[in-house]
Amino acid sequence: MNPIVEKVTQAIIERSKSLRSQYLADMQQAELKGPHRGSLSCGNLAHGFAACQPQEKQKLKLMDEANIGIVTSYNDMLSAHKPYETYPDIIRKAVAEMGSVAQVAGGVPAMCDGVTQGQEGMELSLFSRDNIAQGTAIALSHNMFDAAVFLGICDKIVPGLLIAALRFGHLPCLFVPAGPMPSGITNAQKAAVRQRFAKGEASRDELLEAESASYHSAGTCTFYGTANSNQLLVEMMGLQLPGSSFVNPDNPMRDALTRYTAQLATKTTALGKDYRPIYKVIDERSIVNAMVGLLATGGSTNHTMHIVAFARAAGIVINWQDFSELSKVVPLLTRIYPNGQADINHFQAAGGMAFLTKQLLKGGLVHEDVNTIVGHGLTHYTKEPFMEGDQLVWRDGVEASLDDEVVRSIDNPFSKEGGLSLLEGNLGRAVIKVSAVKEENRVIEAPAAVFQDQNDLAEAIRTGELKRDCVAVVRYQGPKAIGMPELHKLTPFLGNLQDQGYKVALVTDGRMSGASGKVPAAIHLTPEALAGGLIGKIQDGDLVRLDANKGTLSVLVSDAELAKREQASCDLTASHQGMGRELFAGYRMLVNGAEQGACSLFPE
Repeated sequence: MNPIVEKVTQAIIERSKSLRSQYLADMQQAELKGPHRGSLSCGNLAHGFAACQPQEKQKLKLMDEANIGIVTSYNDMLSAHKPYETYPDIIRKAVAEMGSVAQVAGGVPAMCDGVTQGQEGMELSLFSRDNIAQGTAIALSHNMFDAAVFLGICDKIVPGLLIAALRFGHLPCLFVPAGPMPSGITNAQKAAVRQRFAKGEASRDELLEAESASYHSAGTCTFYGTANSNQLLVEMMGLQLPGSSFVNPDNPMRDALTRYTAQLATKTTALGKDYRPIYKVIDERSIVNAMVGLLATGGSTNHTMHIVAFARAAGIVINWQDFSELSKVVPLLTRIYPNGQADINHFQAAGGMAFLTKQLLKGGLVHEDVNTIVGHGLTHYTKEPFMEGDQLVWRDGVEASLDDEVVRSIDNPFSKEGGLSLLEGNLGRAVIKVSAVKEENRVIEAPAAVFQDQNDLAEAIRTGELKRDCVAVVRYQGPKAIGMPELHKLTPFLGNLQDQGYKVALVTDGRMSGASGKVPAAIHLTPEALAGGLIGKIQDGDLVRLDANKGTLSVLVSDAELAKREQASCDLTASHQGMGRELFAGYRMLVNGAEQGACSLFPE
C-alpha cells in the first residue's frame, strides 16, 4: 500500500473507533436467525403479503424462502430513472426462479439538478438526499425483507439510498444502475453554444437545440458529474456488480446484469450459507477506496459532502483533510468532461472500471483486502462483463488503455495529483476542483465583487458591469441559509470573463457540483455566512487571494479591520417560501456544516 493511503486509512480507523464500535454493535443486535418477518404477528404478516399471489403467500408463510425488498427511484420524467420502469418485474421474475419472492418496498423521490438548475427548486436538491434516506428507512421499516435491492443513479438519490442502507446494515444491500444514454453532440459543441448564449450571440432556440442533442434519450447524462461519480464510487465500494456502472440502457446485457443482481441478493441472505450484510461489506477501507476513485478520476465535488454523510451512517468519520492528503498521492488517470472532451461512454470503451481498478491496485492506492457483494477482494473488479449467448460472464479487463487521451495507466497519469484540493485560510475551509483548471489560473489575487444572489452576478457579467479582474463572492448560499443550491449556471458567464483575458475566480458557501470546470472555484466554504462565517464580512474591493497550489484562501484585510465590521445582512424570506421550501424549514435548522456532510440526520 502507498504509505499515505495507509496513514489516512489508519487515521480514519482511529478517529472512528468509538462511533464505529457502536455501529457494529447495533448491526449485530439487528441480526436475527431466520427471516425477519418471522418476528411479525399474524396480523402484521397478513398485511405484508395481502397483495401477493397465492404461491407467493405460501412461500412467505413457510419462512423458508427469502423476500427481497426493492426500493426504487423510478419516474419517467427523468432520463436516468426512466429505465427503472421495468426493473421490478425483471427482479421479481429472477427472484421467483430462485424460489423466493420480491416486493417493491417503497419509492423515493428523484429530482434532477439539470432541470432545477438556477430555479427555486434547486434549493431543495441537497435536502432531497436526507429525505430519500428517510423514505428508504420507512420502506424497509416493515421488517418484511431479508435483503434489499436499490434502484437509483443520480445526484442525491444514491447517497440517500446508501445512508439508509447502512442503517439497515444487517441486510444484504445491492445497488442496480441503469447506465448512461448513448453519446450525443460533443461536449465542446455544447459548451460553445452555452457560452455564445451567455454572450447574447446565440438564440434560445439554438441553445435548446444543442441541449436536446446532448440530453437526448433514456439514461444518465454522459458528462462526468455527480450521477456518474455515484456509479463509480458504488462500484469501487463493491456494492454493485463489476463493470456494471456504464452499460447503456438499450444494451441487452443491462437486463442480464439486473437479473444477476436480483438472484445474488437472494443467495446472500441470512437464510443461506453465504450471508453478506452490508455492514460487513462497508468499512473504513471501502470508504478510502471510494475517495481514491473519486480523486483519480476528477469526480464530482458534491462527494466531499456525500461521502462524509454516508460514511457517518456506517460509524466512520472522515473530513476534508483526508481528501487533501490522499489527493497529494493519487494521480489523475482520466480526462472526462468537464475535465476533458470525452464523455463517460468513451471512458467505458477505453477500458472503463476494470482498467481503472487494475491501475489503482497496481499503484497500491486502493485496498484489495475488502469485502464486496460478489466475494472477498477488490480483484473481482478488475474484470468486466460480457454475454456468451444468454449467459453473463466476466473476463479480465484490458491490460492497456485503448485511448490514453481518456484513461491512462498508473505510470503515465495526466497529473501526479488528484482532482480535488482543500483550501484553508482566514475565510475558513473550502474545496476546489483543479483537474480542469489550467496551471496559470490556479493562483488569483483580485478585488472582491460581492453578491448575495447568483442571478445578480450573472447579470453583472452579461451587461459588462463586471469587466475586470475579480474574485466573485456569492454568499448566503449555504445549507442553513437556502439549502446550498448549485451555482452551475454561473459556469458559462465566468468562463466568458476568463476568456476575455481577465483573472477571475469564485468563492461561495454554495455548490458547483461535478460540472465545475476551468474557472477556479472555492466552494462549500465553511463556516457559511449564516453561521457567522467571515465570508459575510467581505466588502466590494477587498483583496481576496486564492492559491490552489498552496491550498490557501484568504481575504487580505487586517484582523483589526475585520473585527470592526458587522456581518452583512441578507433577507432570505423569498428563499424560504414557495416551491415547497417552507416544508423544509426543519432541515435548514438541523443541518450541519459542509465538511460534516451538510446533513440533517445525525446529531453532532
